[in-house]
Amino acid sequence: MKIENKTYRTIWFENNLVKIIDQTKLPHQFIIKDLKTVKDAINAIKTMEVRGAPLIGATAAYGLVLSIIEKNDLSFLKKSSEDLIASRPTAINLKWAVDRMMKKLSDTNDKDILKVALNEAEVIVEEDLGFCKNIGLNGLKIIEEIYNKKKDTVNILTHCNAGWLATTDWGTATSPIYHAHQKGIKVHVWVDETRPRNQGANLTSYELNEEGIPNTVITDNAGGILMQRGQVDICIVGTDRTLFNGDVCNKIGTYLKALAAKDNNVPFYVALPSSTIDWNIKDHKKIQIEERNSEELSHVEGIDRNNQVTKVRIYPKKSKSMNLAFDVTPAKYVTGLITEKGICEASEKGLKGLFK
Repeated sequence: MKIENKTYRTIWFENNLVKIIDQTKLPHQFIIKDLKTVKDAINAIKTMEVRGAPLIGATAAYGLVLSIIEKNDLSFLKKSSEDLIASRPTAINLKWAVDRMMKKLSDTNDKDILKVALNEAEVIVEEDLGFCKNIGLNGLKIIEEIYNKKKDTVNILTHCNAGWLATTDWGTATSPIYHAHQKGIKVHVWVDETRPRNQGANLTSYELNEEGIPNTVITDNAGGILMQRGQVDICIVGTDRTLFNGDVCNKIGTYLKALAAKDNNVPFYVALPSSTIDWNIKDHKKIQIEERNSEELSHVEGIDRNNQVTKVRIYPKKSKSMNLAFDVTPAKYVTGLITEKGICEASEKGLKGLFK
């Protein structure tokens, strides 16, 4: 996708370095950062310089490549894989990518291991690009149906950032939107601000602006009244982990949007690549929900009068806060899952019908 009319991906390998777009600096600064070591990759994931389940997985894969470049030693590689998995616990793509890489490398000799690792990491990146493109083509059909009935702008509500910045390209929830826009269908996106890190306002609105797609940033709690007023035709969100029974773990606040959508008969779709499906857990209570630093709640960051990025406190100093990063939307509130292989109901039967 594009930034200032130049095409980018979110991550790439160049001259034995991993290049990323530092997303903690967006939308105020566009900075390409070098990851030189596996510790750099782990830190990028922890601090959310890279974020979004598919991109985290890709970064972890490249992180193991950096580990081998740094020290071609099996015990160091194993420790690197464990540290990567521990860096953010909720998104399943992270463990999926690391496990896939380690399985590929387990029987590879020292002479070939770097070449094999880099090749597999590149395959993971290219797969994600293809998955996200196909998610868009499948989701496009839903938007087309709404547009053909309405004969007017399709209003889409999304949550957090499940855009191309959260993947290697195209995005998940945004991919159908980008495909619809490229086909000439009029779309408008309601962008949840998505506290506390404001990934909707900072990232989703930013990338939609760069692609010339009309969008409006709203407070997280405004979605309900917009649905009551008939100003939302469809909700499309992403996911960090979808259980094989159809339950969806996504950015905190997704559950409340699904409840509002159900009450107002608004279709609620979840877009995901197959790498985000957890085939092992059926009980959502077993998902480790990440709890992040409370300072993300108590402080906000923005541009001051001198055009400098500044962080300020908005809570009383003595106030305590809890910063849960994700919630779970039960499958019964999900209209359907948009995957690279097609659209299915949010259920074990639906998913296994696509992914045999």
